[in-house]
Amino acid sequence: MLTIDEAHGRVTVHHADGTAEEHALDTPEAFEAVSAAWLRCGWDVKYVYGFTWMGRPVIQLPEDMIRIQEVIWRVRPDVIVETGVAHGGSLVFYASLFEAMDHGRVIGIDIEIRRHNRIAIEAHPLASRITLIQGSSAAPGTLAAVRHGIAPGESVLVVLDSNHSRAHVAAELDLFAPLVTPGSYIVACDGIMAQLAGAPRTAPDWTWNNPVAAVDAFLAHNPDFVLEEPGFPFNEGAVRSRVTYWPKCFLKRR
Repeated sequence: MLTIDEAHGRVTVHHADGTAEEHALDTPEAFEAVSAAWLRCGWDVKYVYGFTWMGRPVIQLPEDMIRIQEVIWRVRPDVIVETGVAHGGSLVFYASLFEAMDHGRVIGIDIEIRRHNRIAIEAHPLASRITLIQGSSAAPGTLAAVRHGIAPGESVLVVLDSNHSRAHVAAELDLFAPLVTPGSYIVACDGIMAQLAGAPRTAPDWTWNNPVAAVDAFLAHNPDFVLEEPGFPFNEGAVRSRVTYWPKCFLKRR
């Protein structure tokens, strides 16, 4: 439980064992505690369902989009492969970054690309930078179609944002990791599931059936990849860690 005393500038974290920690409101510890409560509250009220990017719904935490933008700017991949299309907002977001950099394109994969979403994405001003592939992101045939769209020598960054079960993310990691070029990343989204079990719109098995569990298993058997927080390229504040729905998500190929 969290108690915020704005009048006295204090935050108190009450633990299940009866102990408590008190922090001044202007400390990193207070920010982290309040952020954790805010993330949970945001999940409950579906905060991420209220944003668009250049006209398309983008069901992502804005903080995560800004952070991955920093990574994309640094890595400058030729191709971003994203599993999970939904309304196409994140595809358009990545395409807009490539448009600004005058370089790059996006391949979006989904087991079902609904007709109205496909029409809207293909009619978008940035459609020339987007390729859509319909199929299961865990199927070898889908991977073959993606490989066909990547030229020899092109650098690749992969974002996994489809079915977030442990088994599905594990299959995606195994399939798509070989596409990632050295120095680039495979990003496993929505690991916050592990912290949300018991909240509305969750399942009890989320404590273990989540992307972070798949990441841990993958890293244990794939020494070519390392979990690497990208760090803040600019930080004049006291914040020490990302406010994110994507903990333990950035897997960098050595």
